Amino acid sequence: MNTNMSILHLVLNASFVVQLVMLLLMAVSVASWAAIFRKLFALKRVKALNDAFEREFWSGTSLNELFAAAAQNAKSAGPMERIFASGMREYQKLRERRIADPGTLLDGARRAMRASYQRELDAIESNLSFLASVGSVSPYVGLFGTVWGIMHAFTGLASLQQVTLSTVAPGIAEALVATAIGLFAAIPAVVAYNRFAHDIDRVANKLETFIEEFSNILQRNLGSHSPSGL
Repeated sequence: MNTNMSILHLVLNASFVVQLVMLLLMAVSVASWAAIFRKLFALKRVKALNDAFEREFWSGTSLNELFAAAAQNAKSAGPMERIFASGMREYQKLRERRIADPGTLLDGARRAMRASYQRELDAIESNLSFLASVGSVSPYVGLFGTVWGIMHAFTGLASLQQVTLSTVAPGIAEALVATAIGLFAAIPAVVAYNRFAHDIDRVANKLETFIEEFSNILQRNLGSHSPSGL
């Protein structure tokens, strides 16, 4: 009985449709775990790069030196450093066009940083929609497999004159495996989605705070002396 009711035996003896559902859910589960680990490592890298640049930014290094370093490390820079570089690049372009109005210079730098911020946030949020879809759809796909399996089991029992628990149990157990696999795929995706969404909100708030702080620094420099001495 233990051998016949093992998970492997139930999967192998399930109907074709139920096996197809199980295979689909297992593939989705593997893809979900791959996305979870990729996002986990990516967020850790983003946090480390942002923290490193923020320490350098407040260490007293001049803005021109920071911009030169950001230009050299464009490929390996973090989101905060790229946002800073976008603002400085637009600021310097406006200065090269001999625009001296402080409001125009500040608005141009702020718009460039906001555009860069949105690009960075879109990149950080990639694959989150996939995890959300897995978490919401997988249980229903598993339930479909279960319903189909139970229908198939009861259809097979219609030809029997005497039905006992031993004849009903295997078919129902085969069908319930589909729901179990659906939950196995959905639960980690939902937990990971909630955790990543919280972490991304914290990163976004930190980037927005940096934009405001950098804008204030530019405004003070524009009001105190020539911006060329940043």
